[in-house]
Amino acid sequence: MRGIGDEIEMVRWLEETGRYRVLRKLKARAIANAPRPGFPMRGVIVDTETTGLSARKDEIIEIGIVAFSFDKTGNIGDVTGIYCGLQRPSIAIPANITRLTGITDAMVAGQTIDIARVQALIAPADLIVAHNAGFDRPFCETFSRAFAPKAWACSVSEVDWSARGFEGTKLGRAVDDCFALLEVLAQSGPDQGNTPFAELFAASQRSRVRIFAEHSPFEMKDNLKARGYRWSDGTDGRPKSWWVEVADDMLDEELRYLRAEIYRWPDADPPIRRLTALERFKA
Repeated sequence: MRGIGDEIEMVRWLEETGRYRVLRKLKARAIANAPRPGFPMRGVIVDTETTGLSARKDEIIEIGIVAFSFDKTGNIGDVTGIYCGLQRPSIAIPANITRLTGITDAMVAGQTIDIARVQALIAPADLIVAHNAGFDRPFCETFSRAFAPKAWACSVSEVDWSARGFEGTKLGRAVDDCFALLEVLAQSGPDQGNTPFAELFAASQRSRVRIFAEHSPFEMKDNLKARGYRWSDGTDGRPKSWWVEVADDMLDEELRYLRAEIYRWPDADPPIRRLTALERFKA
C-alpha cells in the first residue's frame, strides 16, 4: 500500500518530466485565529458575479472575498477572513447569466450582501487582487466606495502565466474561485523561483503610462490596432482616441513610434496619464 510520501514522489516525478501537470484537489485554507508574525501586509482576493458586463447598468449578484496576510517580498501567510454573499438584483437574472454562473432568481430571492462585512474585510487591505480587475473593480466601486482608494492588481494581465506553464486563465465562481486563486498564486514550480503572487505584487508597485493617440490620422487606425492600441469612444471620460498602456520605462520608445510612424511630426505631443495600482483598472 502506497503512503503519502510515495504519492508526493510520484507527483514530483510526473511534473519533472515536463509532459504532465498534476491537478490537486483544492482544500480551502482555514481562517487563522492569530496570523503568523512576519507577514505584516494585508491582501484581499475578490470575485464577483453580475447581471451583465456594464458596471453602469448591471448589478452584482454574488461576491466572494478571501483576506490574507503577506510580506513585502510577496510570500503569502495566512487566511485572515472570508465572506461570500448573494444579492437579489432589481431585475430578473438574464438566462445567459444563469447559464454562465449557475445563479438563479430562486437562489437570490430575499438575499442581500452584508456590506458592513465586506467593508470590514476591505478596510485594512494594502492590495486587492481580482482575476480580471478591469471587470471587477468598476462593479466593486459602484457597490461600495470602500474599494475606491485601494491599490488593485490583476492576476490575469500582471502575471506571465504562460511562462509558468499555464495555458488558461479562467476560474469558476465567487469565494471558491478566491480560494483557488490564492492557492495558484502561492505556488511556484521547481525552476520558477518566486511565486506568482510575488510577481503580481511586484507588478503592482510599478507605475504604468496610458498614451492617447488623440487626433491620429484615420488611415493609421489599422497600424495602431496591430500595435495593441484600443479604441475609446469618449463615453467613459477618456479622450476619444486610440490608446495603449505601457510600462513607464517604455514611454519614450512609444512616443518615438507615434511621432515617426503615426503623426509623422517630430513635435507631436499626445496626452498621457501616469497610473499606479491606485488608479489602474478603474472604469
